[in-house]
Amino acid sequence: MSDLFAARSQMAISLAFHILFAIAGMAMPVLMSLAEGRYLRTGEPEALELAKRWAKGTAILFAVGAVSGTVLSFELGLLWPEFMRHAGPLVGMPFSLEGFAFFLEAIFLGLYLYGWDKLPAKVHLATGWGVAACGLLSAVFVTAVNAWMNEPAGFTLVDGQFTEIRPWEAMFNGAFFSQALHMALAAYAAVAVAALGIHGWALRRNPNHALHRTAFRLALALAVVAVPAQIVSGDLSAKHVAAHQPTKLAAAESLFVTQKRAPLAIGGLPDEEAMELRAAVEIPGGLSFLAFADFDAEVQGLDQTPRELWPPVAVVHVAFQIMVGCGFAMLGLVGFGGLMWWRARKQPERAPWRSRLFLSLSVLAGPLGLVAIEAGWVVTEVGRQPWIIQGVMKTADAVTPMPQLSVPLIAFSLLYAVLGVVVLVLLRNHVMASTAPAPGSTKPKPEPEPGSKAVAS
Repeated sequence: MSDLFAARSQMAISLAFHILFAIAGMAMPVLMSLAEGRYLRTGEPEALELAKRWAKGTAILFAVGAVSGTVLSFELGLLWPEFMRHAGPLVGMPFSLEGFAFFLEAIFLGLYLYGWDKLPAKVHLATGWGVAACGLLSAVFVTAVNAWMNEPAGFTLVDGQFTEIRPWEAMFNGAFFSQALHMALAAYAAVAVAALGIHGWALRRNPNHALHRTAFRLALALAVVAVPAQIVSGDLSAKHVAAHQPTKLAAAESLFVTQKRAPLAIGGLPDEEAMELRAAVEIPGGLSFLAFADFDAEVQGLDQTPRELWPPVAVVHVAFQIMVGCGFAMLGLVGFGGLMWWRARKQPERAPWRSRLFLSLSVLAGPLGLVAIEAGWVVTEVGRQPWIIQGVMKTADAVTPMPQLSVPLIAFSLLYAVLGVVVLVLLRNHVMASTAPAPGSTKPKPEPEPGSKAVAS
């Protein structure tokens, strides 16, 4: 096993593990705050119990995410010292701001967890939204670093050295907006659909379970908003990649030859030696339209890039197809659920949480958002290869000279596997437990405001 392969594998495993906790840190506080807000509006005890359960789940995920994030920060310096030596002055500011956001998130989470009977109701709810806001900011600042790697800015390269450092320009680089938006919406969509799957499974076993029904409704409400917005943001990201990283787009679509009216490929397996995509369904002009809003636009193929600078085309193409496929499957699910919910205004028995078919579909779709995020990061990172900083520094030039990297690779992989099992067990115990009132819950049931109506389940 080469040192470069071991270093890349270890970083990939660490990122794949950490990203699941990062997105939970963004989206779970939104769900728990929505649940508490519902309780304050309606006085439903199951909404209060749900908020407390989701808060405990958020705390578990936050703790493990803090550990895996710390490991990643060490790995950046230990595995990629040349990258940090050159890029440190440019990416130091977003990393520092991410640290501030992380600590604020921890403070707000502590206030939320221990302030149930000590803070006024609206102040307590505000701390929950504070957790959500800081989790979002933390992810956005980290995404700014990755966006800079994809589209470096804020410096002048002189004899291989980064000079005239402009940190604000580096952080708000050209890829920042589209990539940060796409990542944030992906987190909300993925976690909402995962929650649909978990509570849909519980509702199949017990259709009249009030807590899981409330959870299902809140998760579906978030998914109905986040998933379509995520599809739109994906289109914006694809257009930006087409303009600024054409090789990555060509690899994702396995477009080997530059052409006008380029087809959009669905499925298929690329043959790099023959420079063709086999067994794909192609939509004529589809890629040209999606990339440049013009069916006759010319799209750059891999033939315009030297062969030694190609990313692993098969890996990028398959990952891209998985990401897009999962995204549109989620869109179909929430579209169906939203339509059922709208129709249920006059026919409550047709509500999606009362349909065994929709509950079954929700269970099947539960993992899709998480799979799409993992596949999307494969497209982002592997699609940039062989560059660690696009067009500036190759990954092979940034790796550490430290030998025997296979040892920490195996050790960390085993550690992540054990942590993953522990987290799953803890979450199952907290989320899927009985609906008995939480110990110490003494918050009085709020009086409904004049003219308000509790939402009927």
